[in-house]
Amino acid sequence: MFRATILLLAVGARAETNADLKEQVRQTEIAFAKTLADRDAAAFASFLAGEAVFMSGVRVTRGAKEVAERWKPFFEGAQAPFSWAPETVEVLDSGTLAMSSGPVRDATGKRTGTYNSVWRRETDGKWKIVLDNGCPACNCDAPGK
Repeated sequence: MFRATILLLAVGARAETNADLKEQVRQTEIAFAKTLADRDAAAFASFLAGEAVFMSGVRVTRGAKEVAERWKPFFEGAQAPFSWAPETVEVLDSGTLAMSSGPVRDATGKRTGTYNSVWRRETDGKWKIVLDNGCPACNCDAPGK
C-alpha cells in the first residue's frame, strides 16, 4: 500500500519546465505592472523582495520599504504616469532566478524606455523582484548606428 501511494504521487507530480517557469514570471510581471494601473501601492509592495534594489540613473534605492516609499508618488492621481509590459523573459535552468525586460510607455502610450527586472523564486514558490533597472528608449533607427 505504501509503495503504491508513493508511485501514485510520483506519477501525479509533474516537473515544471523552463517554459512553465517563464510563463509564471511573465504573469507575475503583468500582475506587478497592473498594480500601478490599478493605483494600488500596497499590492505593488507585495511583489518586492525584502532586499530589493531599484536603480534609476545614478539613484539606487535599497530594500522593499524604501522602494515602496520612493514609488508612492507614482500611485498618486487618477491615471498612472507610465506602464510597462514584458517582451522577453528568461529563467535559469535551476528555476531560481529570472529576468524580464520590455518597454516602458508614458500615459499617452509613447515608448520612453526599457525596464529590466530580476526575479527570484522564493521558498513558497512565489516570484519576488530583487533587482530593477530602467534605461531611456534608444533610437535604434538613427543614422550612423
